[in-house]
Amino acid sequence: MAQIEFHEVAKRYANGHVALENLNLQIRDREFLVLLGPSGCGKSTTLNMIAGLEEVTEGSLRFDGVEVNAVPAHRRDVAMVFQSYALYPHKNVYENIAFGLRMRRHPAAEIDARVRAAARSLEIEHLLERRPAQLSGGQRQRVALGRAMVRQPSVFLMDEPLSNLDAALRVSMRASIKALHQSMHTTFVYVTHDQAEALTLADRIVVMREGVVQQLGSPDDIYERPANRFVASFLGSPPINFVDGELEADGAGGVRFRSAGASAFTLAVDDDVRTQFASRAGQRVSVGIRAEDVDEHAGDGRCTISGEIRSLLPVGSDQFVGIDVGERPGTQMGAGPGAQPVFFRAGKERRFAVGERVSIPLNRHRLHLFDQTTGTNLRTALS
Repeated sequence: MAQIEFHEVAKRYANGHVALENLNLQIRDREFLVLLGPSGCGKSTTLNMIAGLEEVTEGSLRFDGVEVNAVPAHRRDVAMVFQSYALYPHKNVYENIAFGLRMRRHPAAEIDARVRAAARSLEIEHLLERRPAQLSGGQRQRVALGRAMVRQPSVFLMDEPLSNLDAALRVSMRASIKALHQSMHTTFVYVTHDQAEALTLADRIVVMREGVVQQLGSPDDIYERPANRFVASFLGSPPINFVDGELEADGAGGVRFRSAGASAFTLAVDDDVRTQFASRAGQRVSVGIRAEDVDEHAGDGRCTISGEIRSLLPVGSDQFVGIDVGERPGTQMGAGPGAQPVFFRAGKERRFAVGERVSIPLNRHRLHLFDQTTGTNLRTALS
């Protein structure tokens, strides 16, 4: 098995582009680590460094404590699954899966046993005689997984392997990949820009932006305690709502938030950091509100938002209701002073109408509070 460590690793290209900057990361033996972020954030570069397809410009990359900066790709015990499948079109499924083992001159009986075991595990035994052109996208991806599996690598690398599949197939393939990790007891490193994949598959997630790690933690940590506004905005469907405003003292030792539209509510602040928050009266902040935390059953009456409904989006058993926070009566929807859009989740049995003004309770214990200048999550920073 393998533990992978990046020590102050950087990747710079001759044209001056910096793909990674001062990466310090330890990938634990046998864990499933997901590198998550938008295009160009450095996640694929990180994966390619592990594979030996990209050279380290600065710093040290180590497998089980041994530096591998100068070790060529073919001498690293890794297997990689690409977005494009990369199957040989003139070879059948059996030969595609067996190809790497044949190149390494494994005995024929061992090759046959490994190929058939992998095919059985991936439920593609009946496809072994077919060629890639005769397979669906999901079947081709299973073949690509099988080709990597039979090598029995110490590190299993995946670069957006599900991005070419339709939504239903992606869901089923996630389950297959999770089961594969559990059965192989191997270190998995997985690159994606899809937050649902990251939250479903990962033991830990690395959120990256412009070559810099923004946060490392479990899916729950990343979702429930985002380090900054960028991380909060990257996870969640629909995306987290942000309402801009400022902090003010409530006169009783507590803290209130007042938005540009003149609405205000009391924040839930733990006693051990209440003084620190109270001392920040006048600070410009953004409150982050997730759709599931805007709920008439979750509030305690001390925290509500009001506005005019501007959109209704049914999503099966639920609906997302969009309101403009800070609207004032008599103004055109979307044009009022301080209007800020907020979406909340409601059951489909609730009846709303576009143009209706509503007041919705918030679960104030689950609100996020971000400094408008730095983007830092104040709750996380001060707790």
